[in-house]
Amino acid sequence: MLQVHQFFKQLFDEVIAVSWPLFKLMVPIILIVKVLEEVGGIALLGQWLGPLMALVGLPQEMGLVWAATIATNIYGGMIVLYSFAGESNLTVAQMTVLSGLLLMAHGLPIEVRIAQLAGMRMRAAIITRMFGAFAFAWLLHVFYDQTQWLQEPAQMVWQPEPIADGLNYWLLSQLKALAMIQIIIIVLLTFLKILRVIGVEKIIQWLLHPILKLMGIGKEATTITLVGITLGLSFGGGLLIKEAHAGHVSKKDVFSSLVLLGFCHSLIEDTLLVVLLGAHLSGVLWFRLVFAFIFTSAMSYWLTKVSPEFQHKHLMRP
Repeated sequence: MLQVHQFFKQLFDEVIAVSWPLFKLMVPIILIVKVLEEVGGIALLGQWLGPLMALVGLPQEMGLVWAATIATNIYGGMIVLYSFAGESNLTVAQMTVLSGLLLMAHGLPIEVRIAQLAGMRMRAAIITRMFGAFAFAWLLHVFYDQTQWLQEPAQMVWQPEPIADGLNYWLLSQLKALAMIQIIIIVLLTFLKILRVIGVEKIIQWLLHPILKLMGIGKEATTITLVGITLGLSFGGGLLIKEAHAGHVSKKDVFSSLVLLGFCHSLIEDTLLVVLLGAHLSGVLWFRLVFAFIFTSAMSYWLTKVSPEFQHKHLMRP
């Protein structure tokens, strides 16, 4: 009985340790993004990104789709994309390229701040995500353009329901989203704690360690990285913040893990979302995994070549 009480006490402490910093971060940023949306900040960002779209073979108005995704999330970008559905007849290749941008650079106000709290410099997180997303989309564009593969029209299977106009509806949708995040955190931490108790966590670490080691990620960050890959950066990042502040994960492991998670998180949900938009699995899953692996490995190798002073000044927070 004492052990059961201890289990739930530790679980409660872990839930608070992960949830409190996460919600303390997310709530103000959600409000700031809403204000920027109301004053036209997202539309302005879309205008800035518009000219870049031609470099990856997309219509200029797709810049607004990406801007909405950067500021909010993939669902926000999908709603904007759906409003253009009758005007921009994208091919499967173009939809896959656009989806690459959405997958690798979305929700940056929250996700970059999470990376910063975990130990990564904000400018390093922003540059890595934006440069990586654009490089990934450009490579996809060049490949599909040269091979002339997937040139048939994209078919949207599903689109999200738009949020009704009015501050009350918006506030209700945000509260529902935050409540769902809290529920997922509780379920996730309970599951991880059970895995730790019965020894499965060590088996997972043993299986994934060789692959993650090639990307410069130590075994201490293996389980957390797996959580981020499968469930999303908010959850994996929240755990990273907790473990990094406790000194359980090295700064180098945190940095490499965050680079990987920036390009390859919420692998199941996000991939399914863009496939339903008409994107092809070749780009949004397989090529994405290869790109994330190579990019993270290259960044981890480069990290060993720069001085500690450069690392602390530009890449990792003390």
